[in-house]
Order: sequence, then structure tokens, then C-alpha cells
Amino acid sequence: MRTEPTAFFSNTYDEALRLVEEARNYFVEREPIERRALAPPERLKLSTETMRMTARLTQIMAWLLLQRAVHEGEISRDDALCDPVALAGVEVCMGRREEDWEGLPQRLVSLLDKSHRLYLRVARLDELARRRFN
Repeated sequence: MRTEPTAFFSNTYDEALRLVEEARNYFVEREPIERRALAPPERLKLSTETMRMTARLTQIMAWLLLQRAVHEGEISRDDALCDPVALAGVEVCMGRREEDWEGLPQRLVSLLDKSHRLYLRVARLDELARRRFN
């Protein structure tokens, strides 16, 4: 049975897609330039945090696509909720310490913050869905 996704879901999905595109553009256009300007310790932080952001965005999109499959009737809600790793990488993706972002380019810090806030929102949605339907 196909149902229409809610406006909230659609907005979250659209926001995630925009953020993925924004991150991609940063990685292609700015990151190589900014990386060269950093000292080795900051380069390591940049690498660590960009991998963390990539993990967040990957997990967000995987979760949203799973929800879209439920809305499209491709899988049941029970099947989606029984998957123990529907939103994986919580320890890596939730990690955020202000000192980890010190010395990083401002554009990257903005993307890190956006991806962190979006991951937190999706994690809350996942938790609510699991409590509601389990």
C-alpha cells in the first residue's frame, strides 16, 4: 500500500540532498585548496572530520531512502523497523567536540555543524519510529 510522504519527510529528504550536494561541491572546489593551507595537525583533523561528515551523510541518506521505500510500499514498516542497523554508525556520527573543529576552515565547520544537526534529527526520528511501532 503506497502512502504519500509527509511534508516533513519530504523537507528533510530535500534538505539532506542539498547538504550532500553542498558537501560534494566543497570537497571538489574548496577542500583541496584549504587543505594545503593547513599545518599537519589540522590536516589530520580535517581528514578525520570530513570522514565523519561523510559517514553522517551516508547514514542519513540510507535511513531516508529506507523510509521512502516504506512510503512507496516497497517494504513494510515492520521490515524497516526490524533492521537493527537502520541508522548505523551512531558512535562515529554523534561525535562532536568543539576542539576537534578548532583551526578548521569556516566553510567546513559550517558543513560539519549542519550534518551533525541533521543526523541528530534523523536519529530522533528513528528512535520515535522504533518506540511507536515496537
